[in-house]
Amino acid sequence: MSCKDGSRNGIGIGMDNGKYVRYTPEQVEALERLYHDCPKPSSIRRLQLIRECPTLSHIDPKQIKVWFQNRRCREKQRKESSRLQAVNRKLTAMNKLLMEEIDRLQKQVSQLVYENGYFRQHTTQNTKQQAIKDTSCESAVRSGQQHNLITQHPPRDASPAGLLSIAEETLEEFLSKATGTAVEWVQMPGMKPGPDSIGIVAISHGCNGVAARACGLVGLEPTRVAEILKDRPLWFRDCRAVDVLNVLPTANGGTIELLYMQLYAPTTLAPARDFWLLRYTSVLEDSSLVICERSLKNTQNGPSMPPVQHFVRAEMLPSGYLIRPCEGGGSIIHIVDHMNLEPWSVPEVLRPLYESSKVLSQKTTMAALRHLRQISHEVSPSNVSGWGRRPSALRALSQRLSRGFNEALNGFTDEGWTTIGNDGVDDVTILVNSSPDKLMGLNLSFANGFPSVSNAVLCAKASMLLQNVHPAILLRFLREHRSEWADNNMDAYTAAAIKVGPCSFSGSRVGNYGGQVILPLAHTIEHEEFLEVIKLEGVAHSPDDTIMPREMFLLQLCSGMDENAVGTCAELISAPIDASFADDAPLLPSGFRIIPLESGKKVLQEASSPNRTLDLASSLDVGPSGNRASDECAGNSSYMRSVMTIAFEFAFESHMQEHVAAMARQYVRSIISSVQRVGLALSPSHLSSHAGLRSPLGTPEAQTLAHWICNSYRCYLGVELLKSNNEGNESLLKSLWHHSDAILCCTLKALPVFTFSNQAGLDMLETTLVALQDIPLEKIFDDHERKILFSEFPQIIQQGFACLQGGICLSSMGRPVSYERVVAWKVLNEEENAHCICFMFMNWSFV
Repeated sequence: MSCKDGSRNGIGIGMDNGKYVRYTPEQVEALERLYHDCPKPSSIRRLQLIRECPTLSHIDPKQIKVWFQNRRCREKQRKESSRLQAVNRKLTAMNKLLMEEIDRLQKQVSQLVYENGYFRQHTTQNTKQQAIKDTSCESAVRSGQQHNLITQHPPRDASPAGLLSIAEETLEEFLSKATGTAVEWVQMPGMKPGPDSIGIVAISHGCNGVAARACGLVGLEPTRVAEILKDRPLWFRDCRAVDVLNVLPTANGGTIELLYMQLYAPTTLAPARDFWLLRYTSVLEDSSLVICERSLKNTQNGPSMPPVQHFVRAEMLPSGYLIRPCEGGGSIIHIVDHMNLEPWSVPEVLRPLYESSKVLSQKTTMAALRHLRQISHEVSPSNVSGWGRRPSALRALSQRLSRGFNEALNGFTDEGWTTIGNDGVDDVTILVNSSPDKLMGLNLSFANGFPSVSNAVLCAKASMLLQNVHPAILLRFLREHRSEWADNNMDAYTAAAIKVGPCSFSGSRVGNYGGQVILPLAHTIEHEEFLEVIKLEGVAHSPDDTIMPREMFLLQLCSGMDENAVGTCAELISAPIDASFADDAPLLPSGFRIIPLESGKKVLQEASSPNRTLDLASSLDVGPSGNRASDECAGNSSYMRSVMTIAFEFAFESHMQEHVAAMARQYVRSIISSVQRVGLALSPSHLSSHAGLRSPLGTPEAQTLAHWICNSYRCYLGVELLKSNNEGNESLLKSLWHHSDAILCCTLKALPVFTFSNQAGLDMLETTLVALQDIPLEKIFDDHERKILFSEFPQIIQQGFACLQGGICLSSMGRPVSYERVVAWKVLNEEENAHCICFMFMNWSFV
């Protein structure tokens, strides 16, 4: 918009009856004051301003309106200019980072070319003596590349001078990994650098231990970045504690710290890890801040940390953070994590977890970058954080959920946990904790008025191996399909802090599970983690069961729902809360952790076979924001192995320990059974050895259903549903799947339930293909729309179709959706029998 009154720098020129009048400073001040309160005042408010401010009395109201238009225009231009400057600074910094990475890669290429020529020259000679010489030369070259990683040092002096020597050596080795070619780095699969990406991520190839490297931009000053990264338990969810045992200043202004760090075990099948570390913080000549660490081994004449029970001492090779100030603010950061996690100490099936640089990159290296970006996003005044108006409080709640789950899963004795005997089967482990620290904060009165009387906490935990099901897909099913595995009695008793009697648990689900409503609360900027409140509906109990809460809420943390992420685990952790939802609410976290043990392998290319048919699970795989057709993704889930760890906590009265333990065992075993059944249903169908592929969850094969839908539409409405003339079932399914209108099928039962939907339908209902089958048709309509719909059912059954006027329905998340028209028709199978009813919501959109 052009500036009609020519105003600049707070002083404008007003036009009245063809004459130009300059605004006085008093007039500008009055106008600015109103603009600050209301940038777009109504005509009444502008007239009121003229009446209240005598200095504006001779200004035409139209000119006041023009002044505000121009003021908004200048404000918009200023913001856009500021945004473009910020983008330009970011692109400049990213360009600098990429140029440095190109330079480093060129050095790595030169080194590899030299080595290749060296080996080619020596392998042309075939004598035994020359072969022995070649082996020696190869070892020399490899050791020249990795001598800093595998050299065994004699015992080192741990005096201040000796520690400084170790620190300087650690700094040199770390910098050679961060910016040089000491380690052969390869790009992390699936990670593409760009202005909006997390950064440049790489993993090691052929080095000792596992290593990961990342470079990125963050909008925080170097000292703030260093402060955050040093506080490892706040961003590294697997970190139990970091104790600083000694701090030594150095002559160059740096500091040497001696640290003892403990990491939680990610599953019940492996012991926890600990480290005895030296951390060196210093400033380089170019003003870069560097923090580097390494394990202290073979030291003498100084402090040491003896082995700790229940922990395996792992080794950290030179690692750390290089933090460089960026022009215009912010920092460029290089991160290197290099560890030997002692995989010999875990069962063979779990060793890929400890030998994978991809897992290290996701859990540690990228977690550090993401946390820095999240903090930067929250403190930026121009951004609205995904964590809402109270980001630190919500982030603290998510950390409490994650930490509480790790504590229950590991069950350390120094936290008060003791293991009690099993019932003859070792599939479920039961631990009890009666320590005051664990019970602190649990003795509250909930919103239903029933006081907590628990004086102990019990945890039932187990691990199981899963095959041929993707962790992200299984996690989404567990999140959206809670009634398939959860017992609402368990949630209710935990929420009421469990006051139980000998006959309170009959071993069956005596409560009626009516469903759940997922209320989004917060998410990280990259949507890798979600915090939400789950409202459980329809929780019904016997009239005399007065201790049960009637309204149920869970605070839930969900992560790892993107099946395209490599090496990441999926977690679903929840804890009952009361309706007040206080920041210090007592939390007893329970849930699931699914860790991939190996990457998916390509299966036989059955998709190319003309005789192959696809069912709903294989052809319409579940995606991050719904479902999408992805045979490749289904193939990637094939032959995948993962370990699922389950841990559920219950508060109870100590004299009821045996009853609660029996209940918890039975509950966890029922969950294991449910997960196994669900995993089988979600596994790719082409693993079946039968010629005829099964149809999951009682639905027909997908292409066949698509054929029935299109034929029935043509039969009853006389026109083609799809424009494609190709009669192939697979082509029909694809066209139906990508149709712009929402197409949904429901059963012919008394309470119709959805059984199938295309992508638009899933988007409209904000659900997935698996969770869709738990949504009744009536749930998406209000009373008025429901009456209209059900009054048309007889016509649909008799005539075969009906057209309904536009209206409003609700998604599974409770969001209103408007639609222009609905066409409903009866879907007939090959025998001309009614199979289901299909609805097509035309021109729908969220209100």
